[in-house]
Order: sequence, then structure tokens, then C-alpha cells
Amino acid sequence: MKFTTLNKTKARNAAKAIRHGLTLARPGAGSELLRHWPLLGIKSGTIAGYIPIHTEIDVWPLMGALVEAGHTLALPRIRRPGHPLTFHTFNVGDKLVRGPFGTKEPVRSAPVISPDVILLPLLAYARDGSRLGYGGGYYDRTLNALRSHAKIFACGVAFSGQEVPTLPTDGHDQRLDGVLTETGLRLFS
Repeated sequence: MKFTTLNKTKARNAAKAIRHGLTLARPGAGSELLRHWPLLGIKSGTIAGYIPIHTEIDVWPLMGALVEAGHTLALPRIRRPGHPLTFHTFNVGDKLVRGPFGTKEPVRSAPVISPDVILLPLLAYARDGSRLGYGGGYYDRTLNALRSHAKIFACGVAFSGQEVPTLPTDGHDQRLDGVLTETGLRLFS
């Protein structure tokens, strides 16, 4: 376990540096997500997005288009460490509050909702659908809990340059169903 944790820490550090360079090189990449989203074939439903932090690809253009297409949006909220995220309805212009780790979250009183699709931020993804997050395990716990009673599509959102051949994984790591990048949509089986 320690060996894997050490490998994940090294992988995170390398992935952060790569993503930072991609953000500088492709500042408008978030708009390119719009061209590839229709390939997923989702006509309606609740989509859980996120507010980008650090050098994450900008999902705001996509989230705006999803609202225009009639989707209901949700954003994650951290209840407490070691627990799954909750998703709350979100409309553009709704008040957001400061959350842990520099995140912004819906207010606690916003209605809780179950998403059909979850857009996940990430540091890196591999060809087998594994995802490297920030290390808190929030999305892994959330996907595990939701997948135990519903069909959820977990879609990573990243720059195409964040793909790596393999990633160190643990038994609790949840795989992506697909990843959306500025160059296309990739589905994992």
C-alpha cells in the first residue's frame, strides 16, 4: 500500500506539471469540449459538473451549453472528509460558497439531486479508464456509492495531453466510463 501511495504521489506531481503546461499552451481548450460532447448521445438528464480550480480545463462553456440544451446541472459539495460527495442543483448565477481545497460549492440549502452523468476533474487518465485525482478519494467514494444502486456515467474532463499509458491504482479506485478532451470523446469498456 505504501509503495502504491508513493507511486501515486510521484504521478500526481508529474501530472500537475504537465497539466500546467497544457493550460498555458491551450487557453481556449474548454470551448473545444462543445464540439465533442454530442458524441456521448445524452439527450436529457442531470449532469454534475464542477467549478474548475488550479489549471483544470475550463468546463464553463460546456456547462452553459448543457443548460441551453435542457439538462439540469448539479455541483458537488463536500459533506465531510472520508464521505461521498453530495450533488446539489445549480443554475448559472446561483450563490456559491467557499469549500475545502479552494473549491466553490452550492449553498447547503440547495436541493440535493442524483446525477445521471458526472463530469470529473483529474490530473491524469490512462488508456484503461483509470483516473488520477488529487488524492482525497472523494470521487472514488461517490462513484462507488452511486454505482451500487444506479447507472452512472463517469466522464473525465481533461486536456488530451493528460493521457498516460498506465497509472498506479488501488482496489478502491473507480474507473471512468469515458473522457472528454479538446480533441474528442473516448469511451472505455
